[in-house]
Amino acid sequence: MNYIEFDKEKLVNIAYAKQRELLRCSRTGAFATTTLLRLNTRKYHGLFIVPQDKIDHERHVLVSNLNESIIMNDMEFRLGIHQYKGGIIDPKGNKYLQRFVAEPLPTYYFRVGKFNFKSEILFLSNDERLIVKYTILDDVESVSIQFQPLLAFRQIHCLTHKNDAANTGFEWCENGLKYCLYDNYTPVYIQSSEPIYYEHQPIWYENFEYEEEIKRGYEGIEDLLNPGKITVKLNTPVLYVTIGTKPLDTKTIGELFNADIQKHTNRTTYFNCLQNAAEQFIVKRNGKTQIIAGYPWFGRWGRDTFIALPGLTLALNKPELCKEILDSMLEELHDGLFPNMGCDNNNVYNSVDAPLWFFRALQQYATYTSGEKTIWKTYGDKMKAIINTYKNGALYNIRMLDNGLIHAGCEGKALTWMDAVVDGKPITPRIGCPVEVNALWYNALCFSSEMAKLAKDTDFVNEWKEIIKEFPNVFKNTFWSKEKGYLADYVDGEYKNFQVRPNMLIAASLPYTAISEKIRQLILKKCMEELLTNKGIRTLSPSDPDYKGHYTGSQAERDAAYHQGTCWPWLLAPYANAVVSVYQKKSIPLLEKVLYEFENDMKEYGISTVGEIFDGAPPHRPNGCISQAWSVAALIYIKWVLETNKTL
Repeated sequence: MNYIEFDKEKLVNIAYAKQRELLRCSRTGAFATTTLLRLNTRKYHGLFIVPQDKIDHERHVLVSNLNESIIMNDMEFRLGIHQYKGGIIDPKGNKYLQRFVAEPLPTYYFRVGKFNFKSEILFLSNDERLIVKYTILDDVESVSIQFQPLLAFRQIHCLTHKNDAANTGFEWCENGLKYCLYDNYTPVYIQSSEPIYYEHQPIWYENFEYEEEIKRGYEGIEDLLNPGKITVKLNTPVLYVTIGTKPLDTKTIGELFNADIQKHTNRTTYFNCLQNAAEQFIVKRNGKTQIIAGYPWFGRWGRDTFIALPGLTLALNKPELCKEILDSMLEELHDGLFPNMGCDNNNVYNSVDAPLWFFRALQQYATYTSGEKTIWKTYGDKMKAIINTYKNGALYNIRMLDNGLIHAGCEGKALTWMDAVVDGKPITPRIGCPVEVNALWYNALCFSSEMAKLAKDTDFVNEWKEIIKEFPNVFKNTFWSKEKGYLADYVDGEYKNFQVRPNMLIAASLPYTAISEKIRQLILKKCMEELLTNKGIRTLSPSDPDYKGHYTGSQAERDAAYHQGTCWPWLLAPYANAVVSVYQKKSIPLLEKVLYEFENDMKEYGISTVGEIFDGAPPHRPNGCISQAWSVAALIYIKWVLETNKTL
């Protein structure tokens, strides 16, 4: 029995199988994703999704599906499965599925009559190329596989519809064809290891229905172009079909396939699955090394990058990779701020905490590498530039107050990680002094001062000495309530918001903390009583009248619940640091319980990975992105903490 395997009973159960999704990625940013039964239920699903640098640097669905059929003795058996408007499913190719296993590659076993074969799916590690390997498992006289590619050529966040602008032509290439529907797009080459027969009959398949989009309140009906029929007669037991952005020598497909298998971390155990998932977030493109925040719809986000970085790199013993990513992000530092989202000229600098999480990630890198003596020499100028930005003021009213606290925010903007907006209004604006922002600010100042001291930069040390000295008293007087026994979530002038949220947990988790051990104990107690679940930390206590235990409904309804009770696994990393700092060795069973609660998720939702969020209410149903960088990173980090008996 394989670690991840699904039998025929599960695969023919459409309701069951379409709730589980697959993801395979290249380190170039290209990827493939669909449901377990190969039925696309999201606009983000597709067999060949590739960044388009000449258009917008976004990922675009080029090939939605190959739409295979197997032809035996002149009888056609359609293997695909599609859902059309009105919930109509045709064909139902999943009836031929016998088994799915995840290793060594995602592999489907089919049976048509008494004839058995399998298909294996591989996305090359460092190339924009997908390879599907078909292996015939029984002797048969005459077998052909026919493909009717379904082309989209559109951004992942959009849908395409029948139009006259699409170029429905083609060009021949070795054992295959070249398609490119619109100008400036990367062309697609579909090639076979065997000669092909092609009938060019362009036709739009209309009204594909993506039910997950409709559930989420988005448009979910799309048309896709089928340019023609590609038929390959099987003269050998093995056939390779490849989709790429460049043509290749078809004699090399098998060699490429077999060589690349060795580069993948096998998903044969829980922790191997986490490592495999971690590797898929790392993208090297255009000279930069970046972290994709989540599949299938998030790109590179600044805040998410720094929070996920230690778990995805240091906890996997990859300090060089950690530095690569830090240096790539520093290339995008602008006026002391990191981009929250976007790329190049479209960067959006609307995050008050991303630069402070940069300090935290750099601090963890320094601790892991014991490289404190070189940090200031390498990064000191950038660190000072960021600190001076906060001191002197920046976009969106980000500024240091006279007492040393950081104030941020303005009407209509959400600058912290709790950034959901509905109808132009933030759900949790938190304008004023957010507790975790100020905790991160104090940690950044203390860390920078220590690095400057090692480098004998006395001017910097002296400049910030008094603020650092007075900050704990200011912080306590501002946020702490002895009567309530926990910290305010944010403070704006005389107003103090005491909703029970996990942001105070971050304040309790940092190496340089402005609060006493007793206060940390009380924070942990409050969080464990009201926020901790077996799938992460709630964003709001269930006792709060604003609490929403289920993340469901339209976009507005979901965004209203996003930070109002929904569970986030990423918060388990600061939870781990806080628990270890307070309970030392007694924290081991607490962290082991948290870590192993997610093993069953390897066969749920995003197969072999961990999703973005879970419902705050039991049974804590998974939701959001099927694979989220900081969720996976948190669990890998906890594993590292348990193995090393230390924190970063």
